Amino acid sequence: MLLVAASTFVVVAAEMMPVGLLTPMGSSLQVSGGTVGLSLTITGLVAAATAPFVPAVAGRSDRKTVLVVLMALVALANALTAVAPTFAVVACARIVLGAGMGAVWALAASLAPQLIERRSVGAATTLVFSGIAVASVLGVPVGTFVGGVMGWRASFWGLAAAAALVSAAMVVVLPPMRPEARPPLGRVSSVLRRRGVASGLVLTAFLVTAHFAAYTYVRPALERLVGLDGSQIGTMLVVYGVLGVVGTFVVGPVAVRVPKPVCAVLALGIAATLVVLPLAGTWSLVVVAALVGVWGLSYGGVSVSTQSWMAAAAPADRELTSALWVAVFNASIALGALGGGQVYDRAGPTSVFWVAAGFAAVALVVAAVSAPRQDAERLGRPV
Repeated sequence: MLLVAASTFVVVAAEMMPVGLLTPMGSSLQVSGGTVGLSLTITGLVAAATAPFVPAVAGRSDRKTVLVVLMALVALANALTAVAPTFAVVACARIVLGAGMGAVWALAASLAPQLIERRSVGAATTLVFSGIAVASVLGVPVGTFVGGVMGWRASFWGLAAAAALVSAAMVVVLPPMRPEARPPLGRVSSVLRRRGVASGLVLTAFLVTAHFAAYTYVRPALERLVGLDGSQIGTMLVVYGVLGVVGTFVVGPVAVRVPKPVCAVLALGIAATLVVLPLAGTWSLVVVAALVGVWGLSYGGVSVSTQSWMAAAAPADRELTSALWVAVFNASIALGALGGGQVYDRAGPTSVFWVAAGFAAVALVVAAVSAPRQDAERLGRPV
């Protein structure tokens, strides 16, 4: 389970890495920060387009073999990014990364029942998705630090090496893993008709879009709004990352049991932080760090809690619901990065944060009026 969590950590860290490296990547590749931000859009769109088909394409193949090949593909994509002379090459590498990342992510959640005893499946699933959450909140600060010391290309070389090591370790550690018996694509329409599944996907879409509309451009925003330099921003991102990890492991076990209130609290925390942070330009660094920390604490639990919502909504179709969730999650990353870039270029960082706060507020409403499982569903009658 730790190895599967490591695989989700590596793929999501690779997806998010440009966030902390926008300025040096743009300077080196001679493109704008908004253009570099499109690397997240490319990866997210490819992952969103491919993830729903992963269970069907993988077919009856041993999931161990599939994961080993996918992690090797992720290693190749990061190595290609590290040597890229132009943004066009980076874009090609990110297409490869998106395909590998979406597939790894889509398969990961369904593996817990095969790797651990039934009574621990909930905790094991939390552990797998903690890899995603920890990468989202810690991968960027670490990559920013490495990039500041050794150059942005070193961050991607590190990711390539990590992916290769995980792939090799999977060959040795993982047992053979059979796929789900039921062909998933034939059940897509029936699963989507469940209110809990549909509301979980909508909730995920608004939360993730809100976060990445703002977070993709957090470095230039903190430079312009608060006047921070590179080392101070690195410190803020470390604060964000540490509290995000805390949020992941505090929220995860609770979200498995009661995802609805947890998702509502997280949406409220993100919305409130994004409203207030643009006003912090004249405040002390301690206050700014506290706001960034609340943001990290709130977003740290989003991956685990929204996936827990999806698992509760359709427990018999974990592989399929995971694939649908991954598709929506990554499409939302792409939408947030793209939309945030457009707002940032046209209206500035304050508008980006407030628009993102509006999306988080919509997520709060969805969490408040919806539930993973309706009464009729609990009785065995799909709604």
